[in-house]
Amino acid sequence: MKRQLYTADHEAFRETVRTFLAKEVTPHYEQWEKDGIVAREAWRAAGRQGLLGLAVDEEYGGGGNPDFRYSAVLAEEFTRAGAPGIALGLHNDIIGPYLTSLATEEQRRRWLPGFCSGELITAIAMTEPGAGSDLQAIRTAAEDRGDHWVLNGSKTFISNGILADLVIVVAKTTPEGGAHGLSLLVVERGMAGFERGRNLDKIGQKSQDTAELFFHDVRVPKENLLGELDGAFVHLMTNLAQERMAIAVAGIAAAEHLLEITTRYVKEREAFGRPLAKLQHIRFEIAEMATECAVTRTFLDRCIVDHSNGELDAVHASMAKWWATELQKRVADRCLQLHGGYGYMAEFPVARAFTDGRIQTIYGGTTEIMKEIIGRSLLG
Repeated sequence: MKRQLYTADHEAFRETVRTFLAKEVTPHYEQWEKDGIVAREAWRAAGRQGLLGLAVDEEYGGGGNPDFRYSAVLAEEFTRAGAPGIALGLHNDIIGPYLTSLATEEQRRRWLPGFCSGELITAIAMTEPGAGSDLQAIRTAAEDRGDHWVLNGSKTFISNGILADLVIVVAKTTPEGGAHGLSLLVVERGMAGFERGRNLDKIGQKSQDTAELFFHDVRVPKENLLGELDGAFVHLMTNLAQERMAIAVAGIAAAEHLLEITTRYVKEREAFGRPLAKLQHIRFEIAEMATECAVTRTFLDRCIVDHSNGELDAVHASMAKWWATELQKRVADRCLQLHGGYGYMAEFPVARAFTDGRIQTIYGGTTEIMKEIIGRSLLG
């Protein structure tokens, strides 16, 4: 089915993204995978190409365009290129809205130009060793000392954790407040007592630096409170729909791309003297995956339109996230199986997609949490 989501401007932007990937990412990606981290120059190159801060006002160096479809194009092309390591989606779509909607004018002028140029790489630190989706279990705490906060605690599984110059930390500021006693504090590179642990060794997305962060008596100026005091819960819930949509868009793009490369493979690969594509079982597998992708794509494109118009609710974002990422996981597994032994070889794109994509049903809210949100909305 012909997609009706994008205009000529979106497709022109797609060509810009593809050119950037071919020049600045693909030639270096294998080295980044070995290094376990992306070169900072790639972020600056993304800034020069106008791929950072798409929705940030032009006066701060951004693109000035809040149309989420441009972010969707970016997610689709980076996914097709097999390059999740340079986490532009995290920077633009997850952290960007916190800075544009919650920051004071002074904070915007201090942080957004670097955010858009690639000089300031960002992260958000929510997850702790003993607290994931349960915000009430967060133990990292900040004590009010008059003109500053004193922050203590630790976070884990933080994407961009090694590279980040600016980290939005979810911390308890009112101990008795539970989930409603949390605030967002911005910790900057070089603050005394802010330390990074090891770059975590993951099964996939090797070039995406994921780290432990430690805060020991970190003095955070009052000027670095982002949004309302004790308002983190509301702020987080407000921005989760876009985070989940960004993950969902990458999920369906990955499934479609895996289907494409596997369809080509079974046409070329022979078994028992004829192409795999001539076997009925193979044709049924491809037919099933193609149908699942087509149906999912239709729903996702509708969600993208609704989100671009400010009409997407948390329930449909949750539906999109869990369905698209679970589809991605199923398709990756089936496509690897159809590649046979070659699918298990690291140099084959299907093998990397299998390990890179496995996290999709976990971060941004697990599939189980998505189902709970949906079920609660229907059953109370």
